[in-house]
Amino acid sequence: MSSTYIFSSESVGEGHPDKVADTISDAVLDACLTQDPSSRVACETYVKSNIAIVGGEITTKAKLDYVQIVRDAVREIGYVNDDDVFHADKIFVQNIITAQSPDIAQGVDAKKAKGKKTAEQGAGDQGLMFGYACNETPELMPAPIMFAHRLGRELTAIRKSGKAPWLRPDAKSQVSVEYVDGKPTRIINVVISTQHAAGKAHAEIEKFCIEKIIKKVLPKGMLTKTTEFLINPTGNFVVGGPQGDTGLTGRKIIVDTYGGMGRHGGGAFSGKDPSKVDRSAAYMGRWVAKNIVAAGLAAKCEVQFAYAIGHPQPVSVYVDTFGTGTTSDAAILAAVQKVFSFKPADIISQLNLLRPIYLKTTNYGHFGKSDPDLTWEATDKAAALKKAIG
Repeated sequence: MSSTYIFSSESVGEGHPDKVADTISDAVLDACLTQDPSSRVACETYVKSNIAIVGGEITTKAKLDYVQIVRDAVREIGYVNDDDVFHADKIFVQNIITAQSPDIAQGVDAKKAKGKKTAEQGAGDQGLMFGYACNETPELMPAPIMFAHRLGRELTAIRKSGKAPWLRPDAKSQVSVEYVDGKPTRIINVVISTQHAAGKAHAEIEKFCIEKIIKKVLPKGMLTKTTEFLINPTGNFVVGGPQGDTGLTGRKIIVDTYGGMGRHGGGAFSGKDPSKVDRSAAYMGRWVAKNIVAAGLAAKCEVQFAYAIGHPQPVSVYVDTFGTGTTSDAAILAAVQKVFSFKPADIISQLNLLRPIYLKTTNYGHFGKSDPDLTWEATDKAAALKKAIG
């Protein structure tokens, strides 16, 4: 008997309030790393109406104009229209950044400290992180989240090109995919909500999103006569962005990862330098899982790590191939531990993470992009894994 179910994932545009906050936080991080690769950054942002509050803990040699960084980030998103309450040149920016706690710093620093059991660099916090990959798409990502991201990217590309001047930055997308026996077969419905200038007719917005966005980027073979299109379902979306809702760094963790198909450890990514294993170990997990699938060792794979603050080794590493492995999960785990090192310092080194690359990750998922700077997307360890399996 076949098994059939529907799975949905969402994405959000660059102008979504939470993504505005993520973008500002990652802009601060990149600015710090540009001048000082050894910067310790934990930056969080809150946006509402015409206010942006930037806070957190930063220890860096970089000399930065935080207000200008915020304005530049908001301008790049596209909040520059006269009808925007949240406007790059008019927002009020409050800076409440302090230095990193010395108690945390001594746990992370690669040197001895009283009460610390090792002189190696330790994890910046305790916690658990997951990585995931599957063979549903060329990116080795789940189909629903990749389809939702494609819609958002295309909508943004058209908006920034100026071809649809009525488009505004805030937007959401969502795709529901039917699975039969574990494989995606057709798209059941598509949701797009996009902010727009006042006076634009709903019928025109609906036609534009269906013809210029949905039918352009989603697989034609998965769109059927019964696929439902829900475009701006409330009927109007003029008030958006931080004017319409608050935004906070780290609230879109499922959008940032696997759309709910793979688990999430609970720690957000944006605004954190790679000494924070919330971010770096999640990237490591993706690298490991993707190479397992790329090596043909499994059709889908999830990897979990857990750390203790200040400790240089993970306290656990776990691999689950959901019964799709070509060999046992124990054998795959043994191969993984031969090929990869999970020490925080080694993760940073292996993935070359002390670079200002993080604004490239902020929007449309931290995983599934084909950018050589995003080293965790490489499948360069697939051959080594196959060899280690024997």
